[in-house]
Amino acid sequence: MNRYIKNIGRLLLGLALSFATYSCNDYLEEENYTNLTGEDFISEDNADRLVVGIYDALRPVYKGYDVAMLGTDIFTTQGNISTDLSSLNVYFNLNSSNGSFSSEWGRNYSVISKANIVVNRFTNEISWVDSNLSARDNGIAQAKGLRALAYFNLVQQFGGVVISLEEITEISSDYTRSTEEETYTQIITDLEEAIPDLEAYPETGRFSKRAAQHLLAKVYLTRAYTSFAGSDDFEKAAALSESAIDGYDIKSQTYAQVFDYDNQVNDEVLFAIQYGAGGDYEDRNNNKHSILMYSVDQLPGMNRQNPYGFRDGNAMPTEFFYSLFDDNDTREEATIHRTLFANVVDSVGTDIIAVGDTVAYFPKNALTADQLADKLDRYYVYQPDQYYYNDAPVDVPGVNYLYTANTNTTNFPIFKKFDDVGFDEAEGGYRDTFVFRVAESHLIAAEAYLGAGNPAMAISHMNIVRERATGVANHYAAVTIDDILDERALELAGETNRWNDLKRTGKLEERMKLYNPHVIDHGSFDPSVHLLRPIPASEIILSDNNIEQNPGY
Repeated sequence: MNRYIKNIGRLLLGLALSFATYSCNDYLEEENYTNLTGEDFISEDNADRLVVGIYDALRPVYKGYDVAMLGTDIFTTQGNISTDLSSLNVYFNLNSSNGSFSSEWGRNYSVISKANIVVNRFTNEISWVDSNLSARDNGIAQAKGLRALAYFNLVQQFGGVVISLEEITEISSDYTRSTEEETYTQIITDLEEAIPDLEAYPETGRFSKRAAQHLLAKVYLTRAYTSFAGSDDFEKAAALSESAIDGYDIKSQTYAQVFDYDNQVNDEVLFAIQYGAGGDYEDRNNNKHSILMYSVDQLPGMNRQNPYGFRDGNAMPTEFFYSLFDDNDTREEATIHRTLFANVVDSVGTDIIAVGDTVAYFPKNALTADQLADKLDRYYVYQPDQYYYNDAPVDVPGVNYLYTANTNTTNFPIFKKFDDVGFDEAEGGYRDTFVFRVAESHLIAAEAYLGAGNPAMAISHMNIVRERATGVANHYAAVTIDDILDERALELAGETNRWNDLKRTGKLEERMKLYNPHVIDHGSFDPSVHLLRPIPASEIILSDNNIEQNPGY
């Protein structure tokens, strides 16, 4: 099947090098086990290292931002809209050789492989004393919960996939895909079996009962839109999301506080991929701060060590995304940088740029000609309709000296809520990646209640999220699915998989054709093909063609 699964037996000895201890402060603190065999390594005293190995495998999964963002309504590519033909974004020549799909497939199956090892070893190969049976059950529950998460990532992208629930000890190509319905059934089974043995409030970073309830709510919500939906999927999703919320008041901290770098372990976060100082490798390889970023180091007054970061990836928000923020929405200031400041002394011609000088400004509303002329002699100004183009703003003779020093092809308000500290290009940063937050639990509840025919509860959950952002109660008097998608964009941009959200709600084609400038200009989306991703060609070859390709690829 997948090379990550097929090689697990041969790589068992190597696993000892990657399994790690786990604590609130240090995700990895590696020790040398190179002289131990797999059998020697596994005992009830150190078996938790196998569980931690699953968490370690999750890190790469949550770096696949291109399949989550591109080709949607709120994200597009950093390129001139008349020339950029990114296949992921405009669906032109999208095929099974695209490396993004191979990464998505392989990374999630790596999680599944490690989860299967835990379930097998904890169940069959470790002798547990009675006093440790709860630790056994909790370890299996974590493994099943994370396995369900990986399968859910896969089924939303690819449809039915290969279901492998056993530890693989030898290479085989005898694998076939299960149906999409069977895949959802397995995900639900794993989560329902896991929830009773998970802790509601475990140590930081562990997969909790509330995280599993949040995930299962989203699974039922997603299945509710399918042809094989259960009759009460929306109701189950609503109830589970309420359980995940567990009475927590998101207004107990502001949106900015949730994303404060010094407040990464906070009560709103149900599950996060952890990084941080400590351990042999200091766990500094998160690139979250680098997404939704252009090369600001190319601006005058900026260098490679600027406080904003460096570009990693090709995604940028659309003009539509920026337009969603009301004037009183505090999430805007916490989410994006509208002003960029110099971090080094520089000069352009005879003009000196000092540290702290404004280098670029992105006004929320278009400036008048007089307002623009007043600013252009001092720094770049990019109007809301100028983010996509590789031309400088309108030439103003005598006051646009900075333009000749900017070589960027796109310039846009970069993301702020993922800002990091102590990062570098070689190793990345320390910031945790939030996977589930209670605010999303409210938005899942709103969508589920709407689907279940209970608009009053949908409005209630939407207003809880909106009130924290604006301070205004009862913003919504009625709610539509488009309102929910807009609120998800404002609250969760860059955190959740936008492509999955639009596909789930049946809004992918409509909204990208309305709001994605590259798709509007030359999109090639075909709903009979592109609502599923292509199975990676390499996986089909490794299976001796037993794995069938999705239609149209």
